[in-house]
Amino acid sequence: MPLKLVRRPGSESWYLSGDVRGLKVRESTKTSDKDTAEMIRIIRERELLEESVFGRKARVNFQEAADAYLHSGGSSRYLSRMTDALGSKLLREINQRDLDALAFKVYKDALPETRNRQFYTPFIAVWNYAVKNEWADLRKWQRPRKAKGTARRKTNSRSGGRPVEYERAATFVSNMSPAPAMVMTALFYTGMRPIELFMLEAPDVDIDKRWIVIGSSKTGDPRGVPMHDFLVPLFTSLLRRKDRKRQIFRTYKGHPYTIFEAGGGQLKGSIDGARQRLSRANAPIRDISPYTARHSVSTQLVINGVHPHIKDQILGHAVDDMSRHYTHVPREPLLRAINTLPVPDLWRSLDWWRDPLGASKCHIKWGDPQP
Repeated sequence: MPLKLVRRPGSESWYLSGDVRGLKVRESTKTSDKDTAEMIRIIRERELLEESVFGRKARVNFQEAADAYLHSGGSSRYLSRMTDALGSKLLREINQRDLDALAFKVYKDALPETRNRQFYTPFIAVWNYAVKNEWADLRKWQRPRKAKGTARRKTNSRSGGRPVEYERAATFVSNMSPAPAMVMTALFYTGMRPIELFMLEAPDVDIDKRWIVIGSSKTGDPRGVPMHDFLVPLFTSLLRRKDRKRQIFRTYKGHPYTIFEAGGGQLKGSIDGARQRLSRANAPIRDISPYTARHSVSTQLVINGVHPHIKDQILGHAVDDMSRHYTHVPREPLLRAINTLPVPDLWRSLDWWRDPLGASKCHIKWGDPQP
């Protein structure tokens, strides 16, 4: 039967009651004005009719999908500007042209890689979550690419955008305080994003199986990360903390690293300190930051001959090939692949390996030399 307006005893608001093609409704209009309630009834009845014919994907908008994605543990980073632009638009009405136009509008003067990172990646994460809930169809969204040709926009050089050799990384990490050095070590031997590592808790790590679980990644899907054998003593020690319900990696004061909405900076002081120490020793290294590790893992796996499907699975990359969207590599090949990453002797010889948990409380001041 069609929806009707009814009033509950003692309530001033009008309620919708009835069903449309089997979809039952009993909900408040949140208004006491009958004319307004009647308009809500008409709109709601039309929504239910569309849902009954085409399924829920006919009426879910981007804001609803984004809210559900965040409620499931997804990252809110960069989403606010996107929901401002796309919020009320139905998922079924969003096309590639709309997406490209909005990306240029929101990030008018940004480089293609910036629009990709801050607009397309979070959008696709929300979309993939909607696909899992059958609110949207699986699509191959095109991401922005650098323009072809010889003319290039001049940009300032930034650390973290390129890979480095593991010997160079070992030298840099050896000049850091133990706690941040442990973070960098874990990043260089998992390929995880810094924010993923900072959020890890004890239940996410299975040392016996050499496996790490990330509940919600940047692409919107949970994933597993193989643990390099080199990291086993580190995780074994850090998991001995009494308060295992908090994050595994912490500052020398024992506090979890702060997760910033707009960007990084959690290790800035430690990075600057290592750079200063190396400069004083006439061995400057200024091209390493937390995200350098991810690029280095990716590049080294390619050099080691690891299959692209396996590399993508380890790094949690959003793949463009539709057939690879359904490829799930078993654990053993992932573990073999991650263990091909080299471990320099300098890295193995760092003093804090004898007791990572105890050493994590030590701190080297910004201007002090490494002992």
